Amino acid sequence: MGLTKEEEKILKSIVIPSENNPNKPEFPPENPKFPATPTYQIKVPGFSNVWLKDESFNPTGTHKDRMAWEIIVTYRDFLLAKKAGQIKGHLPAMSIISSGSAAIAIQSQLKKYRLPSLKVLADVNTNPLNLVMMKNIGCEIYEADLGRTPLNWKEILAFTHNPDGFDITSSEALDPTTRFYDWLSYEIINNSPDYCFIPFGTGNLYENILNINKREVSNKKHDPRFKGNVEKLRHCNFIGATTNNPKSKADKLYSPHLPFAHYDEQWINLYRYAGYCGSGSNVHLIKEPYIDEAMKIAESQSIKCEASGIAGMAVLLQIKNKMPKDKKILIVNTGKSKI
Repeated sequence: MGLTKEEEKILKSIVIPSENNPNKPEFPPENPKFPATPTYQIKVPGFSNVWLKDESFNPTGTHKDRMAWEIIVTYRDFLLAKKAGQIKGHLPAMSIISSGSAAIAIQSQLKKYRLPSLKVLADVNTNPLNLVMMKNIGCEIYEADLGRTPLNWKEILAFTHNPDGFDITSSEALDPTTRFYDWLSYEIINNSPDYCFIPFGTGNLYENILNINKREVSNKKHDPRFKGNVEKLRHCNFIGATTNNPKSKADKLYSPHLPFAHYDEQWINLYRYAGYCGSGSNVHLIKEPYIDEAMKIAESQSIKCEASGIAGMAVLLQIKNKMPKDKKILIVNTGKSKI
């Protein structure tokens, strides 16, 4: 009963300064700060007030590092429960469906804290270079044709030979749409933009931002991290960028099935009607030529990104003729894996 010496060391090494005190941030774990990544003005032809929230400054280069830290926090909870005698045996391993950046970010943290290696279920069409990157950092890789049918958590655990573990992809208990990106969501809405463009892959980031926005515009008592303008945020249009093209350059945004996303027409419609966001909030499908244009603009300003990460800019360019040219526009760049 209780923890081994090694587990005691791991528990002591996982330090959480606070859950929502902006003066005691928890991320990034090596050098916590709030905001954790910069927001700066960029040039987009035809617009005068465009800003970039740049997640490429995170430890492994993407916003998934924030999700990875929350997985470490979950392991801390496991260790505390084991110390209290509530659970016994080895720490469980985690499984996830990933094409690269999420697995790399999570495994980097698991390796640092000497926790069980991540078990990754990758589609048979995943970029071979991504598979090599994941293997090299210590992920256990399993491949399957993920385009055939949506998988539930039991099937994901079976595919990854992890019957006693947990599936990150689908676990509601991990609070993916309120917890994975809560600090990032505050960093974004504190800019009080008129339009916010966000890559939409699993949907967790988009949903997280809108859920935090809903919380702050509908309550008089605000979270200590909130510094935004409520009236502006009530009318802010949150625009997601995704693709249904399996051959898209924005490959991290393509999924034949999104069984765990809450987003649908009714969900966003209710948010619009209730005044939790602007009437133009929605998710758009990207056309490939605009991805190329966005990448050229990003490259010309030394923005580190991949097509999936800068997809928000692609949608901005796509709907350029319908957009006011002087409103404050915030583009979220989810970055590019460094490893």
